[in-house]
Amino acid sequence: MTFTDLIWALILTQIALGALDTFYHHELTERLAWRPSQQRELKLHAGRNWLYTVLFAGIAWTMPHGWWAILAGGLFAIEVVLTTLDFVEEDRSRKLPASERVLHLILTLCFGGMLALLAPILWNWAAQPSALHAVNHCILSWVLTVGSLGTLLLGLREWLAANRCRRLATLSPAALSLGLPPNQTILVTGATGFIGTRLVQALTANGTQVIALVRDPGRLPAVEGALTVVTNLEQVPASARIDGIINLAGEPIAAGLWTQRRKAAILASRIGTTRDIAALIKRLDHRPQVLINGSATGWYGIRGDAVLDETSAPAPCFSHTLCAAWEAEADKVAALGVRVVKLRIGLVLGIEGGVLSRLLIPFELGLGGPIGSGRQGMPWITRDDLIRMMAFALTTPSFDGPLNAVAPNPVDNQAFVTALGRSLRRPVWLRLPGGLIRRAGGAMAEELLLGGQNVRPVKALAHGFAFNAPILQPALEAMTGAPANPALRRTLPLLVLTAVTQKNLPNAATKT
Repeated sequence: MTFTDLIWALILTQIALGALDTFYHHELTERLAWRPSQQRELKLHAGRNWLYTVLFAGIAWTMPHGWWAILAGGLFAIEVVLTTLDFVEEDRSRKLPASERVLHLILTLCFGGMLALLAPILWNWAAQPSALHAVNHCILSWVLTVGSLGTLLLGLREWLAANRCRRLATLSPAALSLGLPPNQTILVTGATGFIGTRLVQALTANGTQVIALVRDPGRLPAVEGALTVVTNLEQVPASARIDGIINLAGEPIAAGLWTQRRKAAILASRIGTTRDIAALIKRLDHRPQVLINGSATGWYGIRGDAVLDETSAPAPCFSHTLCAAWEAEADKVAALGVRVVKLRIGLVLGIEGGVLSRLLIPFELGLGGPIGSGRQGMPWITRDDLIRMMAFALTTPSFDGPLNAVAPNPVDNQAFVTALGRSLRRPVWLRLPGGLIRRAGGAMAEELLLGGQNVRPVKALAHGFAFNAPILQPALEAMTGAPANPALRRTLPLLVLTAVTQKNLPNAATKT
């Protein structure tokens, strides 16, 4: 390999590894564009990408001499400064996964080698009369041109995302106003999940003492109040005074195909934790007043357009089998004198996790669209409204049995993707064929993606629970940091009026 070949190899390696880092880490796994805390990091990335835009285009088609060579050397020096600042910002603001740290090390070594080889060449060129000589490296010039255009677009995307981050500021946990009595202690299982993380932060910020059951204490977020961490319920002493328990623990239901082993693991994770909770309650000196036990609207099975409330009958499927077994295990706790609320949760919306977080990138790229017919119901609720409903259930003695944790205005899949497209200002045109989804995902896709329910929160409304986000469109606008929409502001009073009329739903028993 010649000296020139080595330089080109390092340049092309830098482009390939940089693209891998950007798309795999920054976009797919870390999702920096949707994290308000990373606004400064995104701006550093944008500046560095635009710097690479100039460098790649210059190397592709020109040979700088004189002051132009000095300018090129200055751009390389600025890149070193930006990268250093970026490393400092990353360590300050987030915990990097091991794969990203390794890739950053390789990129640093690659760039250092490239700079070491180019420095004497630029030094010699700087001694020449100032001029930009045109060159053509054939296919290599065009590869660099594509890289230059790519970094230009990535820089624009990251700069716009950084500006959007200013509009993504969510309510502080303390602002949720849960209304719980002071000096209570709540046990939370599944405390490091998408819902559990926010729940623990909200409880502690509102003055509640929390005992969090976790598998990995390192994943717990920082909290403002009293938090006790256990990795096994046997670590909770019998003398502990626990006023309520919120049980959210369980293997993710949509994390893979439903093989027989996967189904067994999903079921065992829920049943096992609930049995452990029952065993804990039996040995406590002071038993809790209430157990809020997770479940899902999947309890109802695939019911088409049927309007469902807490009194509706189910249709057989794995989702119903799973939820019914989990609820039955929770019902055994009622025999210990504890009020049991079975929370049938719909799609929980938040940009930090759940179904919405998986849709943001494809929809941002203009690749969003309905799934199958688009007529399947998508009962939804915002994460903060779900947490407020849990707190409401903790403090409402007349709440027991099943409770639909969904917003009062359910939508179908077509309406959901249309609302998301409007929030992101993107077209919604790419329909995913139902047959293809069934072949790829099997029973899991059939029930979770193509099936659906039209579920109403009859019991919650009957007990006077007030939703902060009853309408999907304004809820998505707020979560995605969409610019103010005058048309939406004009129609919002009508939307709220529609939400209020949901209280006129047919009466359902407040206790089932």
